[in-house]
Amino acid sequence: MTDPLLDVQDLRVVFEGAHSTVTAVNGVSFQIAPGETLGLVGESGSGKSVTASAILRLLQPPGRVTTGRVMFEGCDLLALPERDMRRIRGARISLIFQEPMTALNPVMRVGDQIAEALTVHGRTGVRERVVELLNAVHIPDAERRVRDYPHQLSGGMRQRVMIAIALACHPALVIADEPTTALDVTMQAQVLDLLRELRAQHNLALLLITHDLAVIAEMADRVAVMYRGALVEQGPVRQILRAPVHDYTRSLLAAGPDAGIKPAPAR
Repeated sequence: MTDPLLDVQDLRVVFEGAHSTVTAVNGVSFQIAPGETLGLVGESGSGKSVTASAILRLLQPPGRVTTGRVMFEGCDLLALPERDMRRIRGARISLIFQEPMTALNPVMRVGDQIAEALTVHGRTGVRERVVELLNAVHIPDAERRVRDYPHQLSGGMRQRVMIAIALACHPALVIADEPTTALDVTMQAQVLDLLRELRAQHNLALLLITHDLAVIAEMADRVAVMYRGALVEQGPVRQILRAPVHDYTRSLLAAGPDAGIKPAPAR
């Protein structure tokens, strides 16, 4: 059996206020193998994005990890010095944000923003690589588009730029946090097709965070269902979506659009 690329063990994240402490992630454990897509699904506020932030050590106070390990390529990310963690972020693990118009710098040309992701990790041949990346994510007329600002691109094209930035340094793992939420149905389908294509080409592992079970059914190999900060069940996507065990998973299937998968009747 292949060793996991990412192995999250008993992760717990709390947010401490003056008068109370909220546990946002409570004992979460999961693994992702090289080249695998794990779908992390749950409603807003269930702890999905906090989990991603904790993995990348991007939590902002008052949030902090209290217990757990995040093993990646043999290293516990939570124990690394920050200088070593900076070498991993964007290079070995990259992140695709939910809203590209917020994540992209509005006063920088998109080519410069992709180039920055390369130069910060000491890559050379930057100009050629920027054009290559825009071509890889199917942005037409890439030589001209490198000079565009984010507002000059459609929502789907801005998300493709975000994917290009995420892929710039050939990461082993990409975390995609609700990558299609801000897009219309047509653009959603195109972005998902692109992620599927790039995953196959580069043997990427993908942690796909979403509230949309139809996306999970289409994209994921396995699914982990998150509810109130905890994982309530996980396993092969067809197994979980056809025969969910937990009541919360059943409620998600009942509330969502038909993804061509029907849960088994409750026993």
